[in-house]
Formats: sequence, C-alpha cells, structure tokens
Amino acid sequence: MQLSKKILPVSSDKVISPSVALFELPEKVLQFGTGVLLRGLPDYYIDKANKQDIFNGRIVVVKSTDRGDTDAFDVQDGLYTQCIRGIANDQMTQEYIVNASVSRVLSAKSQWHEVLNCAANAEMEIVISNTTEVGLVLMEDDNVHAQPPVSFPGKLLAFLYERYQCFHGDLHKGMVIIPTELITDNGEKLQSIVLELSHLNRMDNKFIDWLEAANCFCNSLVDRIVPGKLSAVQQTGAEAALGYSDELMIMSEVYSLWAIETSSRKAKEILSFAKADDTVLITDDIEKYRELKLRLLNGTHTLSCGVAHLTGFEIVKDAMEDTMMRQYVTNLMKHEIAPCIYDETISAAEANEFSNKVIERFSNPFIEHKWISITLNYTQKIKMRNVPVLLKHYEQHQEVPGYMALGFAAYLLFMKCEPGENGTYNGMMNGKVYPVQDERANYYYQLWKDHSLSEIPKKVLSDRNLWGADLSMLPGFYDAVKFYMESINEKGAMETLKEHLLKK
Repeated sequence: MQLSKKILPVSSDKVISPSVALFELPEKVLQFGTGVLLRGLPDYYIDKANKQDIFNGRIVVVKSTDRGDTDAFDVQDGLYTQCIRGIANDQMTQEYIVNASVSRVLSAKSQWHEVLNCAANAEMEIVISNTTEVGLVLMEDDNVHAQPPVSFPGKLLAFLYERYQCFHGDLHKGMVIIPTELITDNGEKLQSIVLELSHLNRMDNKFIDWLEAANCFCNSLVDRIVPGKLSAVQQTGAEAALGYSDELMIMSEVYSLWAIETSSRKAKEILSFAKADDTVLITDDIEKYRELKLRLLNGTHTLSCGVAHLTGFEIVKDAMEDTMMRQYVTNLMKHEIAPCIYDETISAAEANEFSNKVIERFSNPFIEHKWISITLNYTQKIKMRNVPVLLKHYEQHQEVPGYMALGFAAYLLFMKCEPGENGTYNGMMNGKVYPVQDERANYYYQLWKDHSLSEIPKKVLSDRNLWGADLSMLPGFYDAVKFYMESINEKGAMETLKEHLLKK
C-alpha cells in the first residue's frame, strides 16, 4: 500500500497524519525547488501551521532542473513522510509526520504556462526558493520572455511580470519572496539580480517601480540537517512500522531554525505560519542568528575536522562518542569561540544554549556526517569562519587559544598532499589516502615539497594573501601551532590531544 490521499487517515499511531480537509486549502506559496531541505524545513513549518488551522495554504512546487521527474509526487498526491530523529534535551526522540503541504509539482521545462497561471491566483502571496548558491547568479543574456527563462532569477522575474499584468499593477498584489540559499544577504542579492535583469530586458519602468515598491525580498537563514532519503534498511523498517510504502520519505534531525528578516508589517501578517512554531523567527535583523550558526556550529566543525580526521574518526557522531574528542569539541566551542561573539545582541546565556544544542546535533546517532566532507574548501572556511574569531580572541586576551592552535596545526598537517589524477590532490595519514579538495591544494603541495615541517607554520601563518592578516604576529600562536604539529607528527594526534586536555 503506497502513501496517497486514498489511505488517509493513516491507521498507525506512530505517525502524525493529515486530515483530508487540508487538501481543500488554497494555494498560497510558489516554491522553486523540490530538494530535501525545502521539504524538511519550510514545508515542514507550513504543514505544521495548516494542521493547527493557522496558515491554511498549500504549496505549488516548481521543479527547476531537468533531472528526475514528478511521478512520485503525482502518485502520492504530493504527500511524503518526514522522519525526525535525534537528541533533544538529552533524550532520544523520533517521530513520523505525513506532510500534506504540497498541492502539486510543476516542471518549469514542460509546464511553464501552468507556472505562470499561478500568478493570476489572488491568494498566492509567497515565493520560496532553494536553487543552491549557484542559482542566485545574474545571467545577463537571460530572456525573461523565454518559455521558460534559463536562470531562477529569470523565472522569478517572469512570474512577477505576469503577476503585475494580471492585477494591473496593484501595489497590494506583490509577493513576499524568501530565498533560503545558503549565502549572506540572500534576499538582497536576489532582489538586485532581478532588478538588474529587468533593466537588461528593457522592461517597462512602471513595472520596475512596482517590482521595487510592491514586493518584499527577505533575507533568511535556514538551519537543519536533512540528509534526505533513509538507508534501505531504515526505509524498510519505517515502512513496516507505518504500514505503507513511501517513495518520497525523508529524514531530518530534530533541531530546526528559519530566521526571516523583514520589518514589513504586511509581510509579517502574510507569514502567519510562524505562529505555529517558535523556531520560525521573523525579525528586523537576522545577523545574530547567522553569527551563532557561523561561529559556533560551522566554526567548531571546521577547526575540529582536521583533529578528528588525524585521530582516525570518519563520522562526526563516532568522534562525539569518544571522551577526548567530545571534550575537545565542547571546550573549543564553549571556552574559546563563544566568548569571542558575546556582544550587545548575543549574551553568554544564548551562546551557551546554542552550544548545547550543537553538541546534541553533532552527537545525533542517525546522521552519517563525514568529517572528510567538512574539509571541502578547508582554507576558505578557516579564513571566513575562524580567523575573525582568532583575531577577536587576541583583542580580548593576550594569550594563546590552545584549542584553536591545535585545530590549526591539524589543518596544516591535513593539507600535506601530492598531485593525483585529473588535477586532484591527495593526502595520506595513518596509512590511508584521502582527498584534499581545496583551491589552495597546489599551494600546499609546493610548500610541503620545498620546506620542512618546522618551517611550514611560519610560512603559512605569515601569509597575508591567505588570511588577510599576519597570524604569526599573534603572541605565542606560531609557537603553539608549531609545537602541536611536531607533537602530532611524533606521537600521533590522539596522544597529542590527550596531553593537551590534561594540561587544561
């Protein structure tokens, strides 16, 4: 028995099932993208609100790429099961939810006319997107009148132009547009691209005025790990427990956050689904939430991945089961990174609460997050996520942040690599070859080839082109990094980690 409207309500008491009445709700949201992040976060919130009789609107999903098809959505009437698993408040938790927020899925390539028809729906008020970071780009030759335009901003502009024409420039018929692509100021960037594209397409000035005045482009921040499909074993077990099959079933962690930046009263009224869950935050400024995520979650991941890799751990959750690694990760985040982000907007209590949630998320036994994946673009991540915190630490304290120094030493050893095939680079540690996927891989290959281990830290730390600052001038930092590199090389990463923790 396959999940569809016909089998509702689902008989299993293990699943939160929608009522058939939800299928009668009007379409209020146009969503560009069918990816698991959208289904696991924005669509989750909208479904939750609908079940509480708050938002009362469904989603038309636009499939923007040529990959895959919409058959599974059609067969299952847009329904899919979300399996939420993880740790919350030190308790293991699991729940299954049948999501009924998706009304239909349209292919931009073959059903563009139907997508444009959605513009005539007076109740359509929101646009959501996740077309990956490369989706928010300006294609100067994109024709907004094509069927369809090539880029996502082109498609959005075409939809908005259709909306403008349908309602004769009514300022009350603009859209609230929320991109969830993982770049800073995503709403502002999308708006600038759409406006530039409208000028390049020589569109009417009255329409461009309406575009700016009637529509609200919101910056947003999404935070939830949504691995997507369950493993074959997990899928079989879930379907047996629930009593039906589901081709669209996805898994996500318990933690979720959607911060949306807007000061518009109208936008806040339209985004009423936020009332269903206090982890949807509509605020005048989302910088606070971006900083917490970037520094405490992403920054801790980045400085920990080299240490974890060199000590032999492949999966994040496995490292968190080790006493020494768990202590390293916790102390790095709480004692060295967190104090550097306290300000008038982020209190110590807020940073500590967020840190505790990060520890729970890292420890989630259901998430197979590989450390090697975190090392992708390692150098750029350290520059963006960790160097500003390191410099802030030295503004506050003229002493070496030992956990950061150990993380930096592990990074330098990880980046020792040799050329492979087709322009790739590989490193070797503990007898295992691993990929070095970093735009600075050749830089490190040449550096390690021409210099000894004891010379490397000075060369790298003093390179302003890498970091935008001379990190070797920070009191004691160069000596600490050099010491940890030599210790790891001589004694191994785990023994070095143990000795470091025992000193604390």
